[in-house]
Amino acid sequence: MSLYTHLSSSFVFPLHERLKGHTSHALRQQLEMSQWWSPDQLEALRTERLRAFLLDIGERVPYYRQLFEKQGFAPHQVQSTAALRQLPCLSKQDIRTHGDQFMADCHGPLARYNTGGSSGEPLVFYISKARKSHDVAAKWRATRWWGVDIGDPELVVWGSPIELGAQDRLRRLRDGLLRSHLLPAFDMSLRNLDRFISVIQAKKPKMLFGYPSSLSLIAAHARQKKIALHKLGIRVVFVTSERLYDAQRQVISEVFGCPVANGYGARDAGFIAHQCPQGSLHISAEDIIVETVRPNGQSTQAGEAGEIVVTHMATADFPFVRYRTGDRGVLDPAHCACGRGLPVLREVQGRATDFVVAQDGTVMHGLALIYAVRDLPGVEGFRIEQLSLDQIVVQVVASSAFGPSAEARIVHDFKKRLGETVAVQVEKVGEIPAEPSGKYRYVSSRVKAFADASRGASNA
Repeated sequence: MSLYTHLSSSFVFPLHERLKGHTSHALRQQLEMSQWWSPDQLEALRTERLRAFLLDIGERVPYYRQLFEKQGFAPHQVQSTAALRQLPCLSKQDIRTHGDQFMADCHGPLARYNTGGSSGEPLVFYISKARKSHDVAAKWRATRWWGVDIGDPELVVWGSPIELGAQDRLRRLRDGLLRSHLLPAFDMSLRNLDRFISVIQAKKPKMLFGYPSSLSLIAAHARQKKIALHKLGIRVVFVTSERLYDAQRQVISEVFGCPVANGYGARDAGFIAHQCPQGSLHISAEDIIVETVRPNGQSTQAGEAGEIVVTHMATADFPFVRYRTGDRGVLDPAHCACGRGLPVLREVQGRATDFVVAQDGTVMHGLALIYAVRDLPGVEGFRIEQLSLDQIVVQVVASSAFGPSAEARIVHDFKKRLGETVAVQVEKVGEIPAEPSGKYRYVSSRVKAFADASRGASNA
């Protein structure tokens, strides 16, 4: 670690956080100790924290005061994290409907946020300084797993309007001191891809951070133009906020000459899990309890895929308890060889809208269609949208190598997977625009993949 990085990590950033009223530096130091605790020690800590958290929100938060009374739920009797199963899951619609009832009495400063609304109506919610401190501490701990730290040169490829709208003088000064440079992910045109590559070459960052879709586009463009980036000294590429596909990991790793560290989280649910150098996606268990549930809300069995629901114990001023993320994943009952006692999220399969439904009701991941398009000659970009059980549109950014046979192959393969009477429309487009958040999605479905199972369970 350079002297500059040491001063940034030990003095500049902690001072910055303290001036903002955050406790992330002290929390990160605590997390770096507790990550080595045994699973039993961590579970005891989590149970204690959960009991205190539920007691707090049961007293101060109108929504949970009423819910606990209605359910006959007694927070002081909580003896394990499994006690959460006595409470119903929390949906985005619950928060939209009840709004201010989620704000705690005598709450501290709250910042208004909203999700991007990529899978529907944006969700408005509020985040306290305590929540921000815990999320920053968890991310900071994970950054250090890879031998880099705050103050090492960093390039961030991001598209959140909050980040991009906050580039005032103080923000630019802070980023300059911490050697962090932001590249907007909204416009990934060929001209901008050339510029991004030039910036990466000039800055020679120790780490990259961003969406896997954006970073893989940059890497693929550099490879196509035979621009060598693997000797710049980049130690790790951190990706988050989207599903990381194997092909994306491969091209990013090969072009930049370093490992790819996956992360799982969201603005509403928090920084949930981070990948260690051994390859495991570790849950930030000191603050966050992750469950997977079936469509009817019942807990899944070990190794069974289900919807990821999250309880964030640093959100007492605006609580998230058994919050339905809309993502599907699998918890791993085994522990990682790295020695950390933090539980492992074996797999994140993606959002419910990343799944498509065949005419016969078969639910399949969008990968079943992605593979049918991605490797065809002349395909430089694509997006698949399932409009209904009977109609699907495939937008393709195509070179001259994409001919009638490739288009016919898409139609044939999609009909084989979805049903012979499905209308498959292939459209050639000049570019695939990013979503308002700056992300790029390969597959989107308007068909509710798990609705039938949910109805069947509720009617049983």
